[in-house]
Amino acid sequence: MYDDQITVLHASKLPASPGRPAEPLRQPADRLSDRLAARLSALIESGKLVPGDRLPTEQQLADAHGVSRTVVREAVHQLKSRALVASRQGSGVFVAAPPTHQPLAFDPSVLESVDAVVHVVEVRRVLEGEIAALAAERATRAQVAAIRRALKAIETAVAQGGDGVAEDLAFHHAIGEATGNPQFKLLLGFLEQYLREAMRITRGNEARRQDFMEEVQHEHRAIVEAIAAHDPVAARQHALRHLARGRQRLAEGGVLPEARHSKANKTLKEKR
Repeated sequence: MYDDQITVLHASKLPASPGRPAEPLRQPADRLSDRLAARLSALIESGKLVPGDRLPTEQQLADAHGVSRTVVREAVHQLKSRALVASRQGSGVFVAAPPTHQPLAFDPSVLESVDAVVHVVEVRRVLEGEIAALAAERATRAQVAAIRRALKAIETAVAQGGDGVAEDLAFHHAIGEATGNPQFKLLLGFLEQYLREAMRITRGNEARRQDFMEEVQHEHRAIVEAIAAHDPVAARQHALRHLARGRQRLAEGGVLPEARHSKANKTLKEKR
């Protein structure tokens, strides 16, 4: 597939008559730009497109990939935001030299499968255990009160029939704020686009069983009480257990295959 793309993407090598275009992007409309951006960035990052190469016109890219020019513009905008390409007035869009500092970004496919949700849960486990521990060390009385309010908001949202995703994210943001480190707030802000999708799946699974919902509430409260008690060891342990149990609940709810369920059980037992 990429051989066809390379022929199309090197503007200087475009055939005089249309050849077989690259395989059309067959994804929901709101994700087409992500898919096209991923294709183009893969060519750049692999060295098949090098700094100084000019991208084809919007129309050429649209024809080659079976998408609209609006999708092409959005995809190119993503590449510009990542400093992979740059516009030259009157000349077109060119592959840029690698920046000194690479921007943080995830592959858009992280939103597309249950496996990817598990990957995001693992990223959260690495981060949130330490975030909870630092919050326990540093949280002020006002910040503890804000965390308690955020927890109450989750319970209220669920009681009113909501999924509690926005409130759950706000709860974790409040804990991040209590670390006193603004970089955690920025990092959680970036991760939110991925955490939101992961939480929709995990909370949707948990909403199917009353015991799951009660477990989640208990785990959240344990984290809050450890932070309020300024006990970083307990806060870390409760945060890690919460995330490990979240993965296990996906398996118990049938969202993950049985083999992954067994692995999750083993991991949980090792942490006990």
